[in-house]
Amino acid sequence: MLEHEAAPTGHWDELRGEVSSPKSDTARSISAPWQRFLAPFLAPLDQTAQTHEATMNADLNTRMANLQRQVRDNGITYNVYASADQPQRPWSLDLFPLMLSHTDWQQIEAGVMQRMQLLERIMADAYGPQQLVLRGQLPAALVQGHPAYLPAMHGVAPVGGRYLSLAAFDLARGPDGCWWLLSQRTQAPSGLGYLIENRQIVSRLFPQAFEAFPVQRLANTYRTLIDGIKARSPAGASAHIALLTPGPYNETYFEHAYLARYLGLSLVQGNDLTVRDQKLYLKTLQGLQPVHGLLKRVDDDWIDPLELRADSTLGVPGLLQAVRSGNVLVANTPGSGFLESNALLGFMPGLARELLGQELQLPAIPSWWCGEAAALQDVLPRIADCVIKPTYPHHTDRHSFEPVLSHRLSPPEQAEWAQRIARDPDAHTLQSWLPLSHQPTWQTGPDGAFSIQSRPVVLRVFAVVDAQGGWQVLPGGLARLGTREGIASMQRGGSSADVWVQSPAAAPQASSRGQGPSPMTTAAPTQTQNQSQSQSQSQTPSPLQPTTPAQPTTTATTSTPAASDAVAQRQRLVTSRAAENLFWMGRYTERTENTLRLVRLSLEILGSENQNLPCLLNFITRLATRHGLVRAGVPAAAQAHRVFERSLIAGLWDQELATSVGFNLRSVRLAAASVRERLSPEHWRLLEQAESRFFQQAKRPGLAQSTPDALPDTVAVQRLLADTSQMLAALTGAQTDRMSRDDGWRLLSMGRHIERLEFLSHALSEAVQLGLIEEQAGFDAVLDLFDSTISFHAQYQQSRTPHALVDLLVTDPDNPRSLGWVAHTLRSRLKRMGHLADGASLPLAERLPALIELRPEALWPLDNSQDDTSRGAGSKTSPGATTPAMGQTWPLQATLGQCQSAAREVSDQLCSLFFTHSGEARYSVGA
Repeated sequence: MLEHEAAPTGHWDELRGEVSSPKSDTARSISAPWQRFLAPFLAPLDQTAQTHEATMNADLNTRMANLQRQVRDNGITYNVYASADQPQRPWSLDLFPLMLSHTDWQQIEAGVMQRMQLLERIMADAYGPQQLVLRGQLPAALVQGHPAYLPAMHGVAPVGGRYLSLAAFDLARGPDGCWWLLSQRTQAPSGLGYLIENRQIVSRLFPQAFEAFPVQRLANTYRTLIDGIKARSPAGASAHIALLTPGPYNETYFEHAYLARYLGLSLVQGNDLTVRDQKLYLKTLQGLQPVHGLLKRVDDDWIDPLELRADSTLGVPGLLQAVRSGNVLVANTPGSGFLESNALLGFMPGLARELLGQELQLPAIPSWWCGEAAALQDVLPRIADCVIKPTYPHHTDRHSFEPVLSHRLSPPEQAEWAQRIARDPDAHTLQSWLPLSHQPTWQTGPDGAFSIQSRPVVLRVFAVVDAQGGWQVLPGGLARLGTREGIASMQRGGSSADVWVQSPAAAPQASSRGQGPSPMTTAAPTQTQNQSQSQSQSQTPSPLQPTTPAQPTTTATTSTPAASDAVAQRQRLVTSRAAENLFWMGRYTERTENTLRLVRLSLEILGSENQNLPCLLNFITRLATRHGLVRAGVPAAAQAHRVFERSLIAGLWDQELATSVGFNLRSVRLAAASVRERLSPEHWRLLEQAESRFFQQAKRPGLAQSTPDALPDTVAVQRLLADTSQMLAALTGAQTDRMSRDDGWRLLSMGRHIERLEFLSHALSEAVQLGLIEEQAGFDAVLDLFDSTISFHAQYQQSRTPHALVDLLVTDPDNPRSLGWVAHTLRSRLKRMGHLADGASLPLAERLPALIELRPEALWPLDNSQDDTSRGAGSKTSPGATTPAMGQTWPLQATLGQCQSAAREVSDQLCSLFFTHSGEARYSVGA
């Protein structure tokens, strides 16, 4: 089946290693790399071709299903338009890798390293003497006139001696079999995280082929990148490096979180950082911690609202001043965006000869900047054979647009574009259309049918700076697969593939630590470009292992400064934003559980034999109203059972009701999204599944009422609530046992306990006031709401006395649903936080009542001499205990009120202590 698929005529066929032609035989032999890849699938001698093909297809389809499941399980996403109201889009990965021979890689590696050196020279000139513009070798419109050029950085020496620490190059193989440069990315190139996941997934699906190729490893290049940034930063090897992300709504946020976790960096957003006295600091629970290096994934326009875009909420006020002062290394140095212009490619051959004294080894696709009159006159008559691209892409203050394939336009449309170009030539760049090489892909239709189809492929490779200031090219990359229409953009439906680079024959085929690219020897023969600025251009070891900096060796008897640094590096910093999100993640998780249990209890009461018991109906009405589970104006349960029930069910998924179960559940996921780098894939998958299943069920017919007179399916609703409750129990287990117990986890735990303490103490107070404890049904309802029914029957059997209830639900030190246990645990958490904020959490701990030290009799006094009339008519309380009369206040009620007020006070004080850093300095930026 595979051998019958071929690339379109005129395109390079990656499967066969040659250009496809009309006379080509699709059954001809495939290339050597693909033969090695398919060797494990060769047909046995005793199997017919037809049987073998069916077996092979079934095997590949199973592998594709495993691949897609792994993508979902790992939570790999790429969002075209990330939104809280839209489901995240799973990352698209193909089954087959793009395989590059060692000869191909030598051409790419040598050419990319040369171009990286050239870009560094151009950057140094643009922000230094600007001789290239003065001598007319670069138009000023492409440098100072480019919106991404930052005049504020002119004359500033780069921290660490290099402007560029990382760059990405998009390549395509032409019909001649050579690789051509399409574009280059220097501001915030993406893909480094996704390609790691691609490698881990695909290599495990084809372990024999991975070994037989053999494939160069990736891990060493990532270590090189971080070591290089640290070595060139002001603090050297002990530098604190952070990764700056726009936040969870960015389409590649998964990659940011994954890279931060893989590289051991602090994942930060703009509001996590502050500049004090021209130095960059991270807001943490431990106070302000210096940041010496910043790997940014935010475009330059947004990084400093003080000097750049004033409407930016993604950057750090004063960051450029900190860079100019040499106190922080930003990778890459702000202002590199002008290097991404497509128009610059046409001038690179001349610049290489001027700056490097060399011809370019990696040719770029012929490009013409229409701002040059000679180039415009030369290329405009041939517009039908070109791709129209913006000179200043992604900038709102200059004319920008999506690339246009002229050969797909009608003659009138081509003429219209020619007129547009003539009116504003500077904003347009024309490039020759290059027939992209095609790669076989495994496609599975919605009906489960599978097929092999050819797709265009673009290769993105990455170059990084090492600790010595040299360049290293990552031996692999991110292959982007296009659609049938030839589009290779991930935002427009494209896919991706792993990239296997063959190791040189002399290199070891296995390494437990991974190996970097082979040393560059002689470059493979390539075509060179001869274009001047006004002329047209001529034509089973593990594949990855997370790496961490080597720690100094210590002995049991000697303590060295290096050893102290190593221990200090093990202490995980918790940013104030992460701490706040963890705190509210805990609160929303507990709030969801509490409101879910309250809704379940209410529905059970409304459908039971106790549905006419006034105290129970008043109880669920008051609690549901207080916690916003029904809208204002809904009749009480005692007045209209079914109206209250329908309103309660409809409110489960009410998006406008900020206290609904659905709102709380979604808030858990949103808070977790901001600290995703701290969560395991299983933890994140639980969150997504709980939310998606809950909201998907709301669309089922009959689950919620479709008309005002229709009755909802309460059985189905109860089943959904039970399933959601089980998932929340699993989520609680993940939060309790699968997270490192640092200060961030303690805040998550305190958030849960604050919410539990306030909810349960208020619920018990309402139950006492309404006389629920006097009724067996009310007594059982309180136990159910506290999730302590089993514990009560195990300890007290059928002895339903107020003292037994108070003992289990208020003073018991072993029941995690007991107010005493909650308050005691919260006190201990606050004391563990005493090393922060000058011990400000210690007085907070003392404000929580020590309930486990009390006896039930102290909260519910015994008075055997009092007659039944003092207890009220109809009392069913067991002898030996009294019930408070109307208007009478007992110690239990006062204590419950104290619990509620203490929970609110502790919450407010924690927010003030740890989630803001106001008042620490009068000025945020040094003068």
